Amino acid sequence: MQNKPIGIFDSGFGGLTVFKSIIEQLPGYDYIYLGDNARAPYGNRSFKTIHEYTWECVQWMFEQGCPLVVLACNTASAKALRTIQQQDLNNVDPTKRVLGVIRPTAEIIGNYTKTKQIGVLGTKGTVQSGSYLIEIENFFPDVKVYQQACPLWVPLIENGEYDQPGADHFVKMYLDEIMAQSPDIDTILLACTHYPIIKDKIEANLPAHVKVVAQGDIVAKSLVSYLQRHPEMESRLTKNGTNQFYTTTDDTADFDHHASLFFSSPVTSTFIAANDLVKC
Repeated sequence: MQNKPIGIFDSGFGGLTVFKSIIEQLPGYDYIYLGDNARAPYGNRSFKTIHEYTWECVQWMFEQGCPLVVLACNTASAKALRTIQQQDLNNVDPTKRVLGVIRPTAEIIGNYTKTKQIGVLGTKGTVQSGSYLIEIENFFPDVKVYQQACPLWVPLIENGEYDQPGADHFVKMYLDEIMAQSPDIDTILLACTHYPIIKDKIEANLPAHVKVVAQGDIVAKSLVSYLQRHPEMESRLTKNGTNQFYTTTDDTADFDHHASLFFSSPVTSTFIAANDLVKC
């Protein structure tokens, strides 16, 4: 394969919200997107399983020529990234890089709050990992962070039920729970790349003064900065503008339909069986 694309990985569709922002910030590069829809959602799975699935997908992207892979998935970033960076890459190819979405978000999220109180909405796996509590503490020790797992949101979004009237109940339910933890929360972080799809619903069920922050632009700007600071990696990436190569481990027709909504333009995917991914 002549192209050396940037790999973008997610457990399903959510990473497309980040991918869209990355393409806007870094047009012209070559990209591959992989959604592991057949095994989604990742949120309720164990650390071991999430690492296994994520590393299989990352290795497959390496085989496609990617020297750099972005985990556009908070759960994978929380439960797999550290092991991949500190152990797996050394065993496979220390010159390759895998980046996540948690650290770049934590580096700036404290700048959004005036009350120094932030609410973090994520999957059960992301919340239980405590990754945002640790990372935000590192950069903004004076900011108080409250977390709320929203386990029903990803299934609603992945199954296209998020725009049904019944979905409003589950959106409001979790928002009421996070705001009940502190009435002084003035910033809500969407710590799952699926959640921007329901950002309008989230904002409609929060007090008007509460700012809702999605990660797409944050992660994209961080990637721009990373490539500027690492010319040795930037020079390895090809720039033929082939950003329409999407792959899913599930039904392509279903992926194309839902992915087009996330990506805001038509998507045509190819199929890769989960059993054919590189095994750990």
